[in-house]
Amino acid sequence: MPAPHEKLAASLAVLQAMQKGGRRVFQSKEFGRADRERLLRSGFLQEVMRGWLNSSNPNASPGDSTPWYTSFWEFCSRYCENRFGDQWCLSAEQSMLVHGENTVIPAQAVINSPRGTNNRVELRFGTSLYDLKVARMPPAADLTVRDGLRLLLPEAALVRVSETFFDRNPIETRVVLGGIRDVSEMLRRLLDGGHSIVAGRLAGAFRFIDRPSLADEILGAMESAGYDVRETNPFVRENAKEPLPVAAPIVGRIHALWDTLRRQVSEVLPPAPGLPADREAYLQFIDDIYLSDAYHSLSIEGYAVTPELIDRVRTGAWRPDSNASDRQNRDALAARGYWQAFQIVKRDVAEIIAGASAGAIVRDKHRTWFRELFQPCVLAGLLPPGSLAGYRTEAVYLRTSRYVPPRWEAVRDAMPALFDLLENESEPGVRAVLGHWLFGYIHPYPDGNGRMARFLMNAMLASGGYPWTIIRVEDRSAYLAALDRASINLDIAPFADFVAQRVRWSLEQRTRE
Repeated sequence: MPAPHEKLAASLAVLQAMQKGGRRVFQSKEFGRADRERLLRSGFLQEVMRGWLNSSNPNASPGDSTPWYTSFWEFCSRYCENRFGDQWCLSAEQSMLVHGENTVIPAQAVINSPRGTNNRVELRFGTSLYDLKVARMPPAADLTVRDGLRLLLPEAALVRVSETFFDRNPIETRVVLGGIRDVSEMLRRLLDGGHSIVAGRLAGAFRFIDRPSLADEILGAMESAGYDVRETNPFVRENAKEPLPVAAPIVGRIHALWDTLRRQVSEVLPPAPGLPADREAYLQFIDDIYLSDAYHSLSIEGYAVTPELIDRVRTGAWRPDSNASDRQNRDALAARGYWQAFQIVKRDVAEIIAGASAGAIVRDKHRTWFRELFQPCVLAGLLPPGSLAGYRTEAVYLRTSRYVPPRWEAVRDAMPALFDLLENESEPGVRAVLGHWLFGYIHPYPDGNGRMARFLMNAMLASGGYPWTIIRVEDRSAYLAALDRASINLDIAPFADFVAQRVRWSLEQRTRE
């Protein structure tokens, strides 16, 4: 008779076969009863609702929402295909959020279907799905499929969303509007549907984002067809009017986020001291603070490091070539990588306080910072050499957060946009706060993003003469909560306040030196 571990191995083989292609969501009936119960009991599966399961990590804590958030959209797709066949799509509002690169897992996803029952399906961790009954499906020409989700095309969604959507979701709306290169497809829908009020709203929206030629084309075509169109601006409370680049949606989103949030940041941070007259003293302060900085930055990421370990690495007493325990110590490898990267960052800061462009320096050097962080792990054989290649090539999820970083394909467009903004921003404090947050928001690397973001923050602070600033491990909860609030609610104020407090503390420490 097979032993318990042999039975579990057999059940895991069944699950592995079903997970091919990255699948995470399954119907209960796809498993035999014994396999299903064994995998649920051991934590490799979790129940979403009656009849539906998602894969999980057996090491996940009972309250860890990450396995569910990674499965949320796949569940919506598979559940809707099972119930409605191809007779469903995300609502116009939900489609707009997806096209606008809003990657936050929604508290409620709204599905439109002629087979809907106006029913709310309660899901895990306070999420839900609402199937809204509609008279008919939109025509096939108005629909597209992305990652298994049936969406309205941007032009079709813009015609269907309410006026209040523009005001409630100005960033997503501006991103989608900014991606419209030609209004002919939108005009066809406006003209065929006789949507004169919507036409006036869209004309006003295009004019507001500084694309008057598209606004005029809408008005001219509608008037030629005999419609009386009154132009209105639906962005009631949106004051930011910086034109967005006509580029990939993620680029428009990064620009819109910066444009919308920068003023909140500039009002919070203390005035920049200006580039230091005594550069050697400035760099000596960085050297003196290294031990504390490394301890706190690594501890925030969950490494069990001590000041003694960090000092061993700094002084060369850590010897992985001759000491097997040093070579296999994950925490020591992280400490060594941090020391190596810190030396490069300090060298780059020296150029910045000498007057070099902080944005240009970080654009050119951040890949070197990343390689130095993880080079010890590669040399020790804990990571493959390919880990040092650069930006991530797969999806990442943040533990317990409803915020999901952009698709990996979007990172290559998002990072140059971030560096453009860093180079063009006039206020060092804004560069530091928004640079740190947006680096984590994009999450370009498979690991090390927090450490890299704090390096970036301090490089940007140096450009204004602010001293090197430490984020303390005892503030970890408040720090991560503030970042999460900025990413989910687009409320940067808590994070700006948090950084401002730490900068003031660092200024006081620097003054005492």
